[in-house]
Amino acid sequence: MAASSDSSSAEQLLKTPLYDLHVELGARMVPFAGYSMPVQYPAGLMAEHRHTRNAAGLFDISHMGQLRLVGPDAAAAFETLMPVDVIDLAAGKQRYGLLLNDQGGILDDLMFFNEGHGSIFVIVNGACKVADIAHIRQKIGARCDVQPMPDHALLALQGPQAAAVLARLSPGIERFVFMTGGAVQIGGVPAFATRSGYTGEDGFEISVAAQNADALARLLLAQPDVKPIGLGARNSLRLEAGLCLYGNDIDTTTTPVEASLNWAIQKVRRTGGAREGGFPGAARVLAQLAAATAGAAGHTDHDTLKRKRVGLVALERIPVRDGTVLQSFEGKDIGFVTSGLLGPTADRPIAMGYVATAFSEPGTRVQAIVRGKPVPMEVSTLPFVPTRYYRG
Repeated sequence: MAASSDSSSAEQLLKTPLYDLHVELGARMVPFAGYSMPVQYPAGLMAEHRHTRNAAGLFDISHMGQLRLVGPDAAAAFETLMPVDVIDLAAGKQRYGLLLNDQGGILDDLMFFNEGHGSIFVIVNGACKVADIAHIRQKIGARCDVQPMPDHALLALQGPQAAAVLARLSPGIERFVFMTGGAVQIGGVPAFATRSGYTGEDGFEISVAAQNADALARLLLAQPDVKPIGLGARNSLRLEAGLCLYGNDIDTTTTPVEASLNWAIQKVRRTGGAREGGFPGAARVLAQLAAATAGAAGHTDHDTLKRKRVGLVALERIPVRDGTVLQSFEGKDIGFVTSGLLGPTADRPIAMGYVATAFSEPGTRVQAIVRGKPVPMEVSTLPFVPTRYYRG
């Protein structure tokens, strides 16, 4: 997230509909996913992180890609691209999904929502959206209408006061529970909201027409509980929640099972399920799932599943950053860190990374090599900070 020193490259950056508002609020803008985005505001990352934990933080995530898949065959078609259950997702509900390549590697992770009447609303990562839309069109464009939504912005209101804030402006929205949503009016502004987010806190993601984004953001920021939050705190919040950042923690070289995302593969798509396999890389992914299940029973097949994503806690107060090599105490390389920082709420150095499967059990001790010196770490369960999603 370092700012570019090249002014010409800065001029080529895209701007979200809230760019002028960020500048007005004194944000430090940095290049991110091809956009000029706010990394923090004058209060600073720590204050923004804590405000989101205690009240409500407003995030501009308009760099993300939004699209609709429309047609009677949309759900069945979309299911062929992912190891998740799309067909049986009820109208009004949302689910996490993973686009895979033919080797079972993760092209992107995404959220999708069944709007009913043959329409699926999809949110993909900003840096991947052009490639994702091209991939989806190429694979299933003959079976459904792929409709990008570049004229829409995306906001996230996150934190324990988020529901109360929105209920004042959109009575009834508080009845949504985690991973549900629908069309709403927020202070008279038409929008589409889901009760979800990327912080581990209760909250909402709000899709709104680009021309209404500034008005909606200002309306939300006028509420006493709400403050603007940048990418820096978004990153620290998601890491404490144990959530993956595409490009760091997951990418085309990692499978869902290696990434410890087994929970995202519903039973119906697994071996023996009613719609077993049928997705890219299914043979490899299902074999790894079987190995992971055997491992849970104490019969791990390390040849099939060689590594896993784990949480890590440093036993000394030394932050361990992404890219850091992980070793056994015998000095053998066993993995690497993909995300790491000093957790503001956890109040200790935390990280996620990949380790050889034999070292993946919680409580296992490893060491990170920081500037040539070993820092002892312990494999931890995730999340580092308990999530507070509202499930009703």
